[in-house]
Parts: sequence; structure tokens; C-alpha cells
Amino acid sequence: MAASKIAITIEKKVLTRLDRLVKEHVFPNRSKAIQQAIEEKINHLEKDKLSLECAKLDPQEEMKLAEEGFALEKDQWPEY
Repeated sequence: MAASKIAITIEKKVLTRLDRLVKEHVFPNRSKAIQQAIEEKINHLEKDKLSLECAKLDPQEEMKLAEEGFALEKDQWPEY
């Protein structure tokens, strides 16, 4: 995967904590730690967005849509 260099500004207190994690070998370096944190945050936000959209769905209406046409075709289904 191609990577791009960027410049960021980070609070000294956060950087100190990050450097401690790198020193303790939790992360191999600052870049990997920041990349992982951003990926996790984006995944979390996307999951939350999907959950919010799913919450808007009406379960009964979705069931009707899912079963639409079954009654009409039932007699045409092969017996098992």
C-alpha cells in the first residue's frame, strides 16, 4: 500500500505518552501508532454511522420487503 507523508501538530503531553508507548515497544514507531489510531477511529465512526442508519429502519417494513413475492411463488417451489 502506498503511503503519504504528512505533517501534524500534536500536544506535547500526547506526544510524551506516545513516545512512552513506542519506547515500551507497544508500537514500532510514532508513524505506525498514529496510523493505527486514525484507522481505528475511522472504523469506529463508520460503524457508528452504519448503526445509526440501521436504527432508522422499520423492522416490520424490512420483513415485508424481504418476504415480498414469497407467497406468490410458494406453489412453484420444488418439494424437498
